[in-house]
Amino acid sequence: MFFLYNLLTYLANFALKFVALFHKKIQLFMDGRKESFGILTREVQPGDRCFWIHVASLGEYEQGLPLMERLKKAFPEHKLILTFFSPSGYEVKKNNSFADVTLYLPMDTAQHAKRFIQLVRPEKVFFIKYEFWPNYLRELKRQNIDTYLVSGILRPDQVFFKWYGSFYRKALDAFTHFFVQNKVSQDLLLQLGHASTVTGDTRFDRVSQILERDNTLDFVARFKADKTLLVAGSSWPQDEALLVDYINNQADANAKFIFAPHNIKPDLIDKLQSQLNKPSVRYTQIQDQDLSSYQVLIIDAYSLLTKAYSYADIAYIGGGFGSGIHNILEAATFGIPIVIGPKYAKFQEARDLVAQGGCTAVHNGEELNKTLADLFKNPEHRQQLGRINSAFILSNKNATQKIMQAVFPSV
Repeated sequence: MFFLYNLLTYLANFALKFVALFHKKIQLFMDGRKESFGILTREVQPGDRCFWIHVASLGEYEQGLPLMERLKKAFPEHKLILTFFSPSGYEVKKNNSFADVTLYLPMDTAQHAKRFIQLVRPEKVFFIKYEFWPNYLRELKRQNIDTYLVSGILRPDQVFFKWYGSFYRKALDAFTHFFVQNKVSQDLLLQLGHASTVTGDTRFDRVSQILERDNTLDFVARFKADKTLLVAGSSWPQDEALLVDYINNQADANAKFIFAPHNIKPDLIDKLQSQLNKPSVRYTQIQDQDLSSYQVLIIDAYSLLTKAYSYADIAYIGGGFGSGIHNILEAATFGIPIVIGPKYAKFQEARDLVAQGGCTAVHNGEELNKTLADLFKNPEHRQQLGRINSAFILSNKNATQKIMQAVFPSV
């Protein structure tokens, strides 16, 4: 089976080289990996003691941050080696201040796995949430290196539970222990013969720290003034079409809206702004104008969304009318009601908050219009739902502490 897997990996690598000629993201994916071994050779010396943390993309990076912070504090003499799979994570966080070395994970071949682990020589390895690379896991097991899954989540539809999934089921044997988000994941692992510990999601530790920071954005304060503000975070065109319809046809003058689109390509921002019939302004076009005179603000830049939520009275989290919703926890930590689209089943925190009532899932424009009209008109209802979300964040803290105590009992 490894022969077939490796053959497919090499074929995929060859195909991606061709696709990279026409696709910028794939080009970043391929070009970045060319540098990985050179980076390790320069940055990791023979006497260095290392921990290796692997994440798929930006969301998993945020999940891994609380663990990296604790590792750095408890083991300042160790180097943290952080690897990404996706360009959308690496390109945004390649200059982060938490890891000592940040790079793309080389393609999962037996040769790459052996060379990578030979260069890093990790004392312990942490895979965040998912990412199960058979060659890397096989080599880690062969060298008897402690390997942990952190904030893992399993679902019955994953390959491990298919009739053809024995190859990937075998890869799980490399893990020393599994720290999972919920009892469902624990039960599923038990079916495969693996013990695990329900520690929850380390993202709760991450987002609970947000309230302790300076979240001031002067331009948002000037824009909002004394109005009621909805912030649409990580919105996609499908989300924006429904929200624009509400803004154009139902929103009154006391309602204000911020869009922070998932994709800020100029043509997509142009299209969004052209659909609005209410006064709108882009973040990159702000000068000395009176921002309070606009009803819609489009944040066409990254890294401002979390702070923008601190000014929101309502949050709409995008992606639920596409492949799945984005992070709802950053909005929830500010104690505001949340609205999402229908595709959220893969996200435990969304399922929990929908069940508790702090998050409302809508399936079409009619439901969205009704939900937003109620939230804008009823401040007491907004506060009630917001309290549910705040309490949810607080009650799910300390996953990182539980993991650290289990992996390093003496620390």
